[in-house]
Amino acid sequence: MVQFHATTIVAVKRGPDDICIGGDGQVTMGETAIMKNGAKKVKKIYKNTVVTGFAGSVADAFSLTEKFESKLDEHGGNLKRAAVALAQLWRSDKAMRNLEALMIVADKEDMLVLSGTGEVIEPDQPFVAIGSGGNYAYSAANALYNNTDLGAEEIVRKSLEIAASICVYTNDHISVEKL
Repeated sequence: MVQFHATTIVAVKRGPDDICIGGDGQVTMGETAIMKNGAKKVKKIYKNTVVTGFAGSVADAFSLTEKFESKLDEHGGNLKRAAVALAQLWRSDKAMRNLEALMIVADKEDMLVLSGTGEVIEPDQPFVAIGSGGNYAYSAANALYNNTDLGAEEIVRKSLEIAASICVYTNDHISVEKL
């Protein structure tokens, strides 16, 4: 089976009013075939109060984003409760269990990583990265966050640019959403 490598996502929080998430636009099939350069994998949801980004299968991620937004509706916008509800559904539902994706979700209070194994992870640092180039972007975000006064958006953009210069599964067609 051919593996799709579908992205690098970075989220940074520099305080309650400086939250940003960004992703590259590349979707790669196998080791070399670039299927798309300008995919948008980050968006605002729930009345523009939550930002989300996904890595993994694009169709699966769209489905998960829709389900997450419905969980936000069910839980009155409470990010943590909605995340736990989605993780429980994702882990227990036969069809959803096969979805291959990771999500980062953030609002003014919290930033979380959600996985299909039912995990809801609150990162120790106010930055996180996932996807094929996630390790590169995370390293760059770590250095920029801890050694500069750059804002969240600048750190996200520069981290993705650095990842794109190193990782063959990451490009420089960057989309950014800011709360």
